[in-house]
Amino acid sequence: MRDLEVSHRFWTEIIGFRQVAELKNRPFKMRFYSGVSEDGEVTHHDLALAEAPPEAAGQDAWTMQPKRIGLNHVAIAWPDRASWLKQVEFLQNKGVKFLRRVNHGMTHSVYIEDPDGHGIEVLYELPREIWENDIDGAQNFSERLPTEGAEALVDTTDNPVFGGAKVSA
Repeated sequence: MRDLEVSHRFWTEIIGFRQVAELKNRPFKMRFYSGVSEDGEVTHHDLALAEAPPEAAGQDAWTMQPKRIGLNHVAIAWPDRASWLKQVEFLQNKGVKFLRRVNHGMTHSVYIEDPDGHGIEVLYELPREIWENDIDGAQNFSERLPTEGAEALVDTTDNPVFGGAKVSA
């Protein structure tokens, strides 16, 4: 997007989403928004908005920082860890290049591209009690992992908990 403040007002004042997090200490602006369900619960995010700086237009490598105005990436959530691991292995066996592998505070994710260069995040969501007490802290957590070989298929369940919540094993 060209102007994050204009988009922020649209998504909060017109659509009714709530800002739940904002990335900090990055060379670009990115905010996360959640719709509110009928029971009042929010998600870690339904929408992520990133402002594309003018100098980003010539970038070649995929990053979270936008290269141009438009769609940065879509996120596809698998229902559980086991099905996600199976999908990640399938992608690797098909020769799909993993651009980034990240354990976020609320998801475990692999980033790939479609044939046209659109970013796709393949993820599974961690249990709500891990991130619900500090969505902003969870959004700003990022553990980079290997993108190639057998190491790219390793997924741990030793996750940090945000906001002082206690998670029973």
